[in-house]
Amino acid sequence: MPNIKATFGIRIRELRQAKGISQEALADKAGLDRTYISSIERGKRNVSLENIERLAKALKISVRDFFKD
Repeated sequence: MPNIKATFGIRIRELRQAKGISQEALADKAGLDRTYISSIERGKRNVSLENIERLAKALKISVRDFFKD
């Protein structure tokens, strides 16, 4: 079973790809660095609640929906 950071990264990648946007585009929309997005998707970052909210807004979903399967 993957750890929580890896699971979160997989979810980010799924949502981003479903929207058809690149890591760079997501980073721009969220006000984050592209390398940060990459490291999230690889399960290397422990993402803050503030950045989770920024990512959800950039993906145009609620934080609640962000965590749904």
